[in-house]
Amino acid sequence: MTIYDQDCYTHQGQPFNLRALRGQVLLVVNVASQCGFTPQLKELETLYQRYRDRGFTVLGFPCNQFGRQSPENAETFCAFGEQTYGVSFPLMEKVNVNGNGAHPLFVLLKKQAPGVLGTQAIKWNFTKFLVGRDGEAIARFGPRDHGYPLRLAVEAALDQP
Repeated sequence: MTIYDQDCYTHQGQPFNLRALRGQVLLVVNVASQCGFTPQLKELETLYQRYRDRGFTVLGFPCNQFGRQSPENAETFCAFGEQTYGVSFPLMEKVNVNGNGAHPLFVLLKKQAPGVLGTQAIKWNFTKFLVGRDGEAIARFGPRDHGYPLRLAVEAALDQP
């Protein structure tokens, strides 16, 4: 199974074709609306705008598993992201990223890019998975990882064939 074999849905519940992103660099992020890290939505949008013409896409998945910091439905989250942070990258269905009900995409990404000391559980909102053009996770970034180091990692991934 690859990331392209995973079933995903948009914030409106419509099927989202991950296969259409084959050959792109992806940043898959569990996002929340009421988290101290929520302003990272603006930074993620800036990355998306800067690199999308080079084959880069951010995919945001709202998640309410951490401190109940995203209680709204996916459509309401999308409106919030657009209005508050100008988000135009794809915002997807609301998912769980840990536990028995974890979305299969996050199960796969956690296996491909485990956390500190090999842990697979996602610890908080705004954990980011950088996926290379081959569909394999290159790196995992914690919620506090953003800014210049993240931009450098995206640029390095985009420079790979």
